[in-house]
Order: sequence, then structure tokens, then C-alpha cells
Amino acid sequence: MTQPQSPAATEIPPVTVAASSNRAGTLTVHATDQGIPVQIRFERGEYRYGAQALADEILRLSKRSALVAKSRRRELLAETGMPEELLDRLGLPTRQAAVDELDRLDDADTGPASWLGKA
Repeated sequence: MTQPQSPAATEIPPVTVAASSNRAGTLTVHATDQGIPVQIRFERGEYRYGAQALADEILRLSKRSALVAKSRRRELLAETGMPEELLDRLGLPTRQAAVDELDRLDDADTGPASWLGKA
């Protein structure tokens, strides 16, 4: 007979992955909580902005995805009973801290604002 698992016995995945897309939805990056991109999808039209602009946007979206994944990881670990102090020491942001940082990253958006080029 199997005994029910307690919340502390919940299995935590070895990595947490999140996805972020550019404003147009033409580029999506899935990255781990360590910032490693594990999947990149983009429409062919993204080539028109050049390799450097595409690389910059992939990097920005990787950072954004990693931040979301870290916040999710914090929530998963908190559900298992890990103390807040330890979560802070691990550098895992709270949901609000992640939202604030996402806003900052979005303000630094490197993607073209229009077909006329960068604003």
C-alpha cells in the first residue's frame, strides 16, 4: 500500500524552464533558470534586422526567461517548505521582484520599434 506524499516530498525538477517572446511574437526563447536557452523559435522575417539585432534580442529574451524560471523555482521550493531566508540566499527572486526586473528589461527592449528601424 502506498502512503500519500507530504508537500515536502514533492519532486522538484532539476531545472525550471520558462519562455519569453518579443512584442511582435515573432521570436520566442525558452531558457532555464540558469539562463541557458534550450529552444529558440523565430520567424524568417527576423533576419531583416541583421545578425547583431537578432543576437541581442535572443540574449534579452534569454535573460527574461531565466528570471521567470527563477521566480517559478522559488515558488516550487517554497511549496516544499524551504525557508524564505534560504530562497533569498539562493538568489531566487520573489514574484514582485521578478515583475519589477521584467519591467526594467522590457524598457531596455532592443527590438526594432517599427519597420523604419530602431527608435
